[in-house]
Amino acid sequence: MKTIVICSGGLDSVSLAHRVAAEHDLLGLLSFDYGQRHRKELDFAAACATRLNVPHQIIDIRAIGQSLSGSALTDDVAVPDGHYAEESMRITVVPNRNAIMLAVAFGVAASRRADAVATAVHGGDHFIYPDCRPGFIDAFQTMQRYALDGYADIALLAPYVNVPKSAIVTDGARHGTPFAQTWSCYKGGAVHCGRCGTCVERREAFDLAGIADPTEYADADFWREAVKRGTV
Repeated sequence: MKTIVICSGGLDSVSLAHRVAAEHDLLGLLSFDYGQRHRKELDFAAACATRLNVPHQIIDIRAIGQSLSGSALTDDVAVPDGHYAEESMRITVVPNRNAIMLAVAFGVAASRRADAVATAVHGGDHFIYPDCRPGFIDAFQTMQRYALDGYADIALLAPYVNVPKSAIVTDGARHGTPFAQTWSCYKGGAVHCGRCGTCVERREAFDLAGIADPTEYADADFWREAVKRGTV
């Protein structure tokens, strides 16, 4: 299938891009600038596109992002430390982010005569992000069938939606994903902080997968304490 991958530059979406490149016809990578404080992730998406020799498009939706207020990812609000299972992590939700990005991606895919749009939402996101859950993915696919009826028939590929991040690490390794060339940290510093929810999840995923983590963290040991708090 001719497929467009929504790629943030993070571990999940870059692993997905490598998987799609191996299994389908990868048309290109689509990224979004929504005013995220960790905008440097987009550089990693661009590097992935160069590596896979496909086009990379960044769609500017910063004006929309400014209206999705209240999130630590877009507002002047501190990114909390800890595990995703902690209630404090809800401050990192950007309302309807995936729904907005997917709607745009399907429009782009229809224009480019693509067969599918791929997204890297995964099981570890279910607790905190409602638009990463299987029910949302199924409903969005149904909605797009109506939205593009008679014009295009585009599949929504979400191969990680029912698996944990550790499975993505395993899958990424299988497809040669250069993990050191991915960015996860929500704080967007010089190196991964090691303390925000996505850093903790990333570090834990490598440990569970039994694969060496090449990431440089400012605090490489915090994740163990955070995981314990998040599972009690």
